[in-house]
Amino acid sequence: MNIRLAQPSDAATLAKLRHDFRSITEADTESPEQFLARCTKWMAERLNQTNWRCWVVEEGETIIGALWLQLIEKIPNPTQEPELHGYVTNVFVDESSRGRGIGSQLVEQAIALCKQQPVQAVILWPSEKSRPLYRRHGFDVREDLLELQLYGEKTDPQIAHT
Repeated sequence: MNIRLAQPSDAATLAKLRHDFRSITEADTESPEQFLARCTKWMAERLNQTNWRCWVVEEGETIIGALWLQLIEKIPNPTQEPELHGYVTNVFVDESSRGRGIGSQLVEQAIALCKQQPVQAVILWPSEKSRPLYRRHGFDVREDLLELQLYGEKTDPQIAHT
């Protein structure tokens, strides 16, 4: 098993992982071909930027997992407070490879980079199933963070479309 930073040449494989991770079939709004073309282009572009990182896990020549991290700039401060936040997203390990600590290794890679930058806080939106993974790495629910959900389960569809 090998963990490395993704390259733009990995974009098509990463787009396929994203599709497998997020596709619901009945609720999908675009065909797999359309999504894969759009997502591959997006990922290749982001992998050429300095504010996005993606780590991949390979077994042999096969990518079996990935984690994306976006470094988000804050407005400059006149204090010692770090001026970056980290946003972890699209953490995925192939179902047949879960339970082997691969997700933990990916999270550790992202946290290590955030400590080097330095990043003030790392945020993510976990699934119910992934919460124990993130808690083991020190993530917790904050009381000083507010969220306005403009689209999705928590909003009134009438409000979201006005």
